[in-house]
Amino acid sequence: MIRINIRRVAQPIILAALLSGSGFAQSADTPKKAPENWFNLDPTADKVYGVSTEKVYQELLKGRKAKPVIVAVIDGGVDINHEDLKSVIWTNPKEIPNNGKDDDKNGYIDDVYGWDFIGGKDSSVHYDNLEVTRIYRSMLPKFEKADTTKFSEADKKEYARFKEISIAYEEEDQKLKGGYANYQILLDGLEKIKEKIGKETITLTDIQAYRPTGSILEQIKFIVENEMANGATFNDFMEMIKEGIKETEAQASYYTNLEYDPRSIVGDNYSDAKEKIYGNNDVVGPDPDHGTHVAGIIAAVRDNNLGIKGVSNATKIMVLRVVPNGDERDKDVANSIRYAADNGAKVINMSFGKSYSWNKGVVDEAVKYAASKDVLLIHAAGNDAQNNDEADNFPNDEDDNAKEIVNNWVEVGASSWKPGEQGIGNFSNYGKNSVDVFAPGVAIHSTTPGSKYADHNGTSMAAPVVSGVAALIRAYYPKLKAAQVKEILMKSALPYKEKVQVPGSEGQTANLSDLSKTGGIVNAYEALKMAQKMSK
Repeated sequence: MIRINIRRVAQPIILAALLSGSGFAQSADTPKKAPENWFNLDPTADKVYGVSTEKVYQELLKGRKAKPVIVAVIDGGVDINHEDLKSVIWTNPKEIPNNGKDDDKNGYIDDVYGWDFIGGKDSSVHYDNLEVTRIYRSMLPKFEKADTTKFSEADKKEYARFKEISIAYEEEDQKLKGGYANYQILLDGLEKIKEKIGKETITLTDIQAYRPTGSILEQIKFIVENEMANGATFNDFMEMIKEGIKETEAQASYYTNLEYDPRSIVGDNYSDAKEKIYGNNDVVGPDPDHGTHVAGIIAAVRDNNLGIKGVSNATKIMVLRVVPNGDERDKDVANSIRYAADNGAKVINMSFGKSYSWNKGVVDEAVKYAASKDVLLIHAAGNDAQNNDEADNFPNDEDDNAKEIVNNWVEVGASSWKPGEQGIGNFSNYGKNSVDVFAPGVAIHSTTPGSKYADHNGTSMAAPVVSGVAALIRAYYPKLKAAQVKEILMKSALPYKEKVQVPGSEGQTANLSDLSKTGGIVNAYEALKMAQKMSK
């Protein structure tokens, strides 16, 4: 069963939206199940729109050696002891583990595997607010009870911004509470179905024979029937909904809670955007599920007969913990980019994003710094089924006039193994000018904490597929610069010729070229062939 990463999917406010927007199966004629390794497979040979990784190793790289490239995973933490990852985790060659000293004099004590920029002396941040909550809270003292008749022109402009933020905050708060309520409705319905059928182990035949009373139970039956037709069990599905309830309840408690601010755990001077030395060396953190899944897609060991096969066989994963359960902070993002660039990373994967930015400038400066160090940045486009040409998604590589500020940034949407109109994720953000390419991001099987494995959906999964391909190029053709690797990734992307349904629309279709710059899906085989030519 595919685990829904609730944090990364916009929370709906009606049950129907929950069922259609969360990644649940939608129709009886949907392909039953994606091949487990589909993102590495070939469109022609295997009939699924993977990135042809296996073909690369069979035809282009057999017998060749490469120097491993460091890929920094800026995320919520990684299980560095996972059976399929522990041998590919980067270790700082200049740091002696656990001696309490800053051996390499970079300001970070015992940064053996990377750094946790949301850690403190005694613990690490787990939950945090949304950025809109932090901005709203910062503006409340000035505007909540202000006499607007005495405002200057500058005050009026700022007050208009406050009103905009307050509306967005209230909408987000209601969305979270509605998401929790919807999961609860779904669980209540499942319990009623189970009680009516009267069996501990419910089969697909039982569900098909069940006759619901009322429209809500009809919707729930439809969803359960399709989930079970795709291989899920009734009890597993119910457990996933219970997990969703726990997660959305926690999110409602923290994301929009104006009384909650965990930054004191970190102990930095948060108002000082230039401060760099803070945090701790706990790169695992309290919830490394997301980051572990991302790391596995990029570099899980390919020849150990365990688990999965990552895209790249020549990568070391540097772990930078920046993303809490909530919105990441710009100061931490900027510092993690700089750390990666200073410590040898050649590719940075950023599977995170938000709708508001506290200090975009500090991130932009870090991105430019990474460009100066020849580092390629890969960023997930987001999971709100929105047009990023029209709606904000941070961080990004655009200035105030929507012009690119660097040539070392690749923005990635999520494609699917399903054919035709379902060829991209129904959750994926898109944009003819703001999204560069698409890559597999639906039903991606990868590593999870405790040496386990699971399927996840998201542009968070698509970005590391591209990071893996980029790492391959840089490992086997090390003389190519970051800007050249970006050029290769875009020019070698395979055009998707069928129309796809526009995410978030009611049946509207478009060409992929209308939803991204390239109109294509990243392909490792074509990219490596192009890299060989360009390197000469």
